[in-house]
Amino acid sequence: MPNESHQTTGEPQMDRVAARPAAGSPQVFQRLDRTARAPYSLRERLLRALWTGINQTVWRLPRGWRWRRSLLRAFGAKVGHGAVIRASAKVFHPWLFEIGAHSTLGAGVMIYNLGPIRIGDHTVLSQDVFVCAGTHDYTLPFLPLLRPPIVIGSGVWVAAQAFIGPNVTIGDNCVIGARAVVTTDIQPGAVAAGNPARVIKPRKMDAPDQGRC
Repeated sequence: MPNESHQTTGEPQMDRVAARPAAGSPQVFQRLDRTARAPYSLRERLLRALWTGINQTVWRLPRGWRWRRSLLRAFGAKVGHGAVIRASAKVFHPWLFEIGAHSTLGAGVMIYNLGPIRIGDHTVLSQDVFVCAGTHDYTLPFLPLLRPPIVIGSGVWVAAQAFIGPNVTIGDNCVIGARAVVTTDIQPGAVAAGNPARVIKPRKMDAPDQGRC
């Protein structure tokens, strides 16, 4: 007779077998059961809940440039004159955000500012750029949240779908190529592209005519 312990009893038995750790398997280092679930103050959580409601409703009014500037300022952001924020752009924590005069957040831009993010004057972030001022310390098993700042200078163009990582400074007059992944500082006046982003050349800045385009 076959040993009952080896009889096939259907999928539940397979699940139990799959759940057993394999002999000699490495010990899991990170422990998500020890990770802080809400590492924010009560005030931040209440503000975030209110801001989320605004983002899903009145924020989305078409061509509401002034309206969106006013909403950001009401929640503590520093917003320069003439800044343009598209209706589909998102700012996670307005009270940790600063954008200079005549700068633009294009369609689908995500300002994930768990830490402070500052953008200078006359800077444009094109479609679906992701600016991420938040990460985790992966050298510790409980992955504590880190909230380092990001600074993007004046006269910068960040092209479509680029990713700007935590603790990065992008100097004035830079160009960041489409889908670039920026994880280190970029010196002023540089053109950078790639994954990881690297400086490929200086930005040519001949300007014989300062009039309108």
